[in-house]
Amino acid sequence: MKRNYEALIVLDLKGKEETVETLVNNIGSEFEKAGVKLEQIDQLGKRDFPYSPRHVTSGYFVKYHLSADSGSLDSARAKLKLNDSVYQQYYQRA
Repeated sequence: MKRNYEALIVLDLKGKEETVETLVNNIGSEFEKAGVKLEQIDQLGKRDFPYSPRHVTSGYFVKYHLSADSGSLDSARAKLKLNDSVYQQYYQRA
């Protein structure tokens, strides 16, 4: 059964040569490869962290509106965990 989700992905841009648009599109294609349907992508911009965990002072926040079943979402989550551009990821049912 497909449900609607919101995924907040925090990108670590430190030392990356790719543009933000390229990174956002690559993550979107990872979702689609896992069988997740993208509804909408909101780029929330770069924000500073209140403290510096793991020597990262800021991140680029992107919210993905998704439609997926739990199996394909778990597959996409596991795949994004291996991506070094993804600093943190949060998922919530919409």
